[in-house]
Amino acid sequence: MIDLIQEIFGTIKRNKLRTFLTGFAVAWGIFMLIVLLGAGNGLIHAFESSSADMAMNSIKVFPGWTSKAYDGLKEGRRIELDNKDYRITETDFLQNVISVGATVRQSNVTLTYGQDYVSTTLEGVYPNHKDVERVKPAGGRFINDIDIRQRRKVIILHTKTAEMLFKKDADKAIGKFVNANGVVYQVVGLFTDKGSFQPNAFIPFTTLQLIYNKGDKLNNLIFMTRGLDTEEKNEIFEKEYRKAIGIHHRFTADDKGAIWMWNRFTQFLQQEKGMRILTIAIWVIGIFTLLSGIVGVSNIMLITVKERTREFGIRKALGAKPISILWLIIAESVTITTFFGYIGMVAGIAATEYMNTVAGNQTVDAGVFTETVFLNPTVDISIAIQATMTLVIAGTLAGFFPARKAVMIRPIEALRAD
Repeated sequence: MIDLIQEIFGTIKRNKLRTFLTGFAVAWGIFMLIVLLGAGNGLIHAFESSSADMAMNSIKVFPGWTSKAYDGLKEGRRIELDNKDYRITETDFLQNVISVGATVRQSNVTLTYGQDYVSTTLEGVYPNHKDVERVKPAGGRFINDIDIRQRRKVIILHTKTAEMLFKKDADKAIGKFVNANGVVYQVVGLFTDKGSFQPNAFIPFTTLQLIYNKGDKLNNLIFMTRGLDTEEKNEIFEKEYRKAIGIHHRFTADDKGAIWMWNRFTQFLQQEKGMRILTIAIWVIGIFTLLSGIVGVSNIMLITVKERTREFGIRKALGAKPISILWLIIAESVTITTFFGYIGMVAGIAATEYMNTVAGNQTVDAGVFTETVFLNPTVDISIAIQATMTLVIAGTLAGFFPARKAVMIRPIEALRAD
């Protein structure tokens, strides 16, 4: 074994530049694969983080304008959602709808507490709002069914709003009263979310409709679904839902401009498909980069066999077994791929860790909220090791075929070689 090691390193030492260039191609291949996987994971982790706080089995419905004439009415009519749409959603789709909510807003409301004040938007919501949106309780409670039925004057404040109104006593805000343009609300809860620039305050839906003369109108509907686990089922449900709402507002069921439906589940499936395509593309690019290094190893082994043909002939003439020559070539190939593959793996992991330190939590500020677009661009160590082991196996195969050629050389022909 010692003789084998000495012979391998002797051969490598005699061809330093050639070995280095071949090894560099191998190291670069595994390095690029790990870095690409890390960058891809950064995007995938950001997508998973953005989706984690929202119910994916939810649909939001927004009003729009008709794009088609219907029943003697011209296109371009403004559709306004109302309480009847809420009841239709709640009663006509019991098989697929779990809980229904709605939102109505009152903007330019000034909340005051003592000498402090803050301008905000009041948002009338149902209890299911916190289960669907990015609303995390930070103390107290959220809107409940009793608040809805009794039209209570209670309010849920964002932690930022509470800090502006109550200063150092923000953690004691629950139970206190704030004035909203002459209407007094009791603070019953606090919440936080993903970095709203100017966060809203929540009050019961029915309270806002009554106090601010909204009649039976609402801004949007929001509900959670069940049993809709494929795109096909969701498309069928959306078609039936448009038909039901269309009968109430007198627009055709295929008029997608009349109401806009944001189906988070189908959007999630489309984004997942995009992430899978991205992952496959990264692996394809990385593998082809690796292959370039493997081809280089195979070529250098072929050159080695050609250069040492006479030597191998003498060995065989002196009684050397074919397996010893086969093992010598393969061992040299494996040594090069393992050594430089390890260097590439370590460099790749170091690069992803540096990427994580410098840009591991990138967000985009959209004004009213912030969104994570790049998160934790690292690669699991097991994936890096598996990629390196695959490289070693490929290196073994790269050395096998040149070695097989060396074994098949007849001693008499090898001795005649130049």
